[in-house]
Amino acid sequence: MKYHFTVSPDFTPEHIPGWFIFNTWMQKALSEVIHLELYDNFESQRKAIQSNEIDIIYANPYDAAFLVREKKFAPLVKPTGKSDEAIIAVHESSPFTCVEDLQPGTRISRTDDPDVNMMSMIMLEPAELDKQNTQSCTRDTYILVAKDLIQGNADIGFFLAEAFHDLSKLVRTQMRALVSSHIRIISHSLLVGPRMQPLTDTLLTALTDMSSSSPAVLESLGFDGWTLINEEEMEFMIDLMDTLE
Repeated sequence: MKYHFTVSPDFTPEHIPGWFIFNTWMQKALSEVIHLELYDNFESQRKAIQSNEIDIIYANPYDAAFLVREKKFAPLVKPTGKSDEAIIAVHESSPFTCVEDLQPGTRISRTDDPDVNMMSMIMLEPAELDKQNTQSCTRDTYILVAKDLIQGNADIGFFLAEAFHDLSKLVRTQMRALVSSHIRIISHSLLVGPRMQPLTDTLLTALTDMSSSSPAVLESLGFDGWTLINEEEMEFMIDLMDTLE
C-alpha cells in the first residue's frame, strides 16, 4: 500500500529538504512506501484532505480540529519545545510604535495561514480594528508579505513567528515586530489518518527515539525532538482554537 504525507504550507522554504529527508526516514522506519506531497497553499491542501488523499500530515492547530473531528485523524507528536506564535510587523521606519497607533483603513499583508491570521486579528483588538475597518491582501508566502512591507504596499504584516525569524537578515532588518503573541500552548502536530493508524505504534516508537537515533534528520527540520500528544491534549488545543475564533 502507498501512503501520502503532507506538511502544512506555512513551513519555511529552508526546511523543504528536511521534510524530504524526514519522509525518507519514515519510509525506512515503517518499511512502507510514503509519497510526500507539498502544496503551495492551504486551499489546495484542504481539497486533498477532503478527497481523502492524505494519510499523515504535519498540521497547523487550526486545521487539526477538522482533521481530528471530521476526518478521524489521530494525534501522534508535536515538536519538543515549540509553540505557534504570531508576529505583527511593520517597516523599520514606520511611525507606528504600538498597536494602539494603528487606525481604521490599516493595510494588512498576510498569507492564508488561518491560526496566524486569527491570533494577529486578536492582537489588533486594542486598536479597535477588525475585518470591516481594515484592508487585507493575501500573499502566497511570508517572503511576499515582507516584500509588501518593505515596498510600502502594506502598513502591517502578519507572520508566523518562526517564519519571521527565519527570514534572511537583510530582509528582517528592514522590518521590526510591533507586537508578538505569547499563547505558548498551541503548536503544529503530526497526525495520522485512518488508513495508516495500524502503523501508529511502530511510528511512535521510532519518532520518540529520533533524538538519539537520527539527530541529523531532526536538525534538518529545525527540531530538537518529538513530544507525545494525547487525545485529551489535542481536544484542549482544538477547544482553545474554537474559543479564540
